[in-house]
Amino acid sequence: QVSLEESGGGSVQAGGSLRLSCVASGAALDSSAAMGWFRQSPGKEREFLAVINWRGTITFYAASVKGRFTIARANANDKAYLYLDSPKPEETGVYYCARGSGPDVLAGTPRYWGKGTQVTVSS
Repeated sequence: QVSLEESGGGSVQAGGSLRLSCVASGAALDSSAAMGWFRQSPGKEREFLAVINWRGTITFYAASVKGRFTIARANANDKAYLYLDSPKPEETGVYYCARGSGPDVLAGTPRYWGKGTQVTVSS
């Protein structure tokens, strides 16, 4: 089993910045897995934001966050990060970390999910 734990959520003003972290742990950890981030805003379905391959060399973003959010990872301690630059109030929600194969993460069906961390963007 693999566990994912997010941290770094909180309140941020629109136009500010925030860094979210995700730590993966567990005996079944697969070092070749991709990691990604999703968001669920109030009244909306969970949506894909970004994914990064296991080497950290390939990334892909949802059009809505490309150029403002950055995904990164540090394999030495199995961490993934999401840097939020200039978030908007409508991007308030619970941010989830995910881990699995690249296609599964892109499809929104990763093998593992974190429990999420709340981000509130104020205007």
